[in-house]
Amino acid sequence: MDQNEKYKGLFSTLYKETQIQQNAKMSEHTHFKVGGPVDILLTPNTKEQIVEAIKICKSNNIPFYVIGNGSNILVKDSGIRGVVIKLCDLNNIERNNNIIKAECGALLKDVSNQALNASLTGFEFACGIPGSVGGAVFMNAGAYDGEISFVIKEAEVINDEGKIITLSKDELELGYRTSIVMKKGYVVLSATFDLKDGEKEKVESRVSDLTQRREERQPLEYPSAGSTFKRPEGHFAGKLIEDAGLKGFTIGGAAVSDKHSGFVINKSNATAKDILAVIKHVQEEVKIQFNVDLYPEVRIIGED
Repeated sequence: MDQNEKYKGLFSTLYKETQIQQNAKMSEHTHFKVGGPVDILLTPNTKEQIVEAIKICKSNNIPFYVIGNGSNILVKDSGIRGVVIKLCDLNNIERNNNIIKAECGALLKDVSNQALNASLTGFEFACGIPGSVGGAVFMNAGAYDGEISFVIKEAEVINDEGKIITLSKDELELGYRTSIVMKKGYVVLSATFDLKDGEKEKVESRVSDLTQRREERQPLEYPSAGSTFKRPEGHFAGKLIEDAGLKGFTIGGAAVSDKHSGFVINKSNATAKDILAVIKHVQEEVKIQFNVDLYPEVRIIGED
């Protein structure tokens, strides 16, 4: 019995056959559209399946990664040894007056739409972020002067002991692209957002404006992981990269976008190696020219 079959056997009593994929191509599960295979891909549809899968991985020393919509992940070309737990099937969204509770796999745009339909304001900033709720809490996602920390009330997580606990906004320790979830390796199961009453026409107008700005300024026609770099203190990554003369810089099939220098894109059948090479060159040039360190916002996992 090979290792993948052994792994599959460990989960077969917990998951249906359709929820377990061997040698799944991660290029089909990430927005960058690159990356080698993972030994086992699990797609749970209950909290219990997630908790138990993590317990199995830990007790058998199997490396595991938890992902959502794959919008902020770069998987290396040799793929991932171990298990990827993909949470997109847990996507229920419920509303009670001004409170919206969304499961980890719910897309931010769907939460934004629910808020809009209920004439609630505060979540407009997330209408164009392509990620899921779990990933958004994990990194305190934000855009257009808004971020998750502005609207979140609490989150339900699996802690490092495998227990399901609820963390308040303060306990989540949300900062710029960080959280206690990221620091401690917790797994988000759901998040509760506290929004305000708004006028539907104004909310709709704001969503429409942000959508138009995003379409005009971002290279949505190419696979990418959104903004590639975190914003360095006192600077904008895109401007630094453009001022360094790197707009359009290309290695293999990867390039700095001509439309927005803050995006590294998969322009033409790029490999992860191509993308990483572009990222490295951009970091080196910006450091040389401006003495500013750029750090990736994208999560890089897997083997070369």
